[in-house]
Amino acid sequence: MVAVVPPRDLECVVNVSEGRDLAVVDRIATAGGACLLDVHSDPDHNRSVLTLAGTDTDLWDAVQAVVAEAVEHIDLTSHRGVHPRLGAADVVPFVPLLPAGQPTAAGGASLDVALGLRDRFARWAGTALALPCFLYGPERSLPEVRAGAFSSLSPDTGPATPHPTAGASAVGARHALVAYNLWLAPAVDDPRHADDLVAAARRIAAQLRGPGVRALGLAVAGTAQVSCNLIDPVHVGPELVHDRVVAAAEADGLRVARAELVGLVTDAVLERVPARRWAELGLSAERTVEARLAESR
Repeated sequence: MVAVVPPRDLECVVNVSEGRDLAVVDRIATAGGACLLDVHSDPDHNRSVLTLAGTDTDLWDAVQAVVAEAVEHIDLTSHRGVHPRLGAADVVPFVPLLPAGQPTAAGGASLDVALGLRDRFARWAGTALALPCFLYGPERSLPEVRAGAFSSLSPDTGPATPHPTAGASAVGARHALVAYNLWLAPAVDDPRHADDLVAAARRIAAQLRGPGVRALGLAVAGTAQVSCNLIDPVHVGPELVHDRVVAAAEADGLRVARAELVGLVTDAVLERVPARRWAELGLSAERTVEARLAESR
């Protein structure tokens, strides 16, 4: 008897290098069909984050369609934005819908399943789209790929040189993370220049970086932003990072003007934050992957 493998829920958070032409973003997002849970576009980063989720079979078709549209409609040669980028479909991570360390449950998926989809997708994109793909995950991190692409690192699949308009993609398998931005502002009546804010954002980002947090200080829309990826958000979550940035900003005579969740969080992250702080931190019960997945079904 042939064993029947049940469908397993996964997430893919496709980062595309377009956040200004919303007609293009909409065309790319529409290709995700029923798997599309959320679109977050940022004109200063000139980047959109598309959260897709579903069974491994449905998700595979949706990610193929989304990335094909991004490659066709985004021209990286004319792209300008503050966020680092390798390509039009810049980052394509496959994510099991379970927090790191939790055993696989019915309907869930393991990192091994995500790795299998990652490798399969990179082979497909390298051949069907002539898109160079760099793998990341347990073997190496996304920052290592960004630093070494086409210099110390050769593509794992696809051509050896960048696609003429779409560049390359970093295709990954990882556990759920949280993308989180915090804006700095001067204290009341502080004449500090925007360049001073950016310098402060970079100092704060350097203080934040560690095993659970990746952070950059960026110049955004005449002010400064601390842009973070919380890579172990169950233990180092939005509440802790927000409070660290507030403390560091106050020590520098600054304040945090607002905080922003990019995309969605998982239930496991949200349930560790007191509900009374959700609004302050830019969180809500409606902004979880599980809530959007249940709604879509």
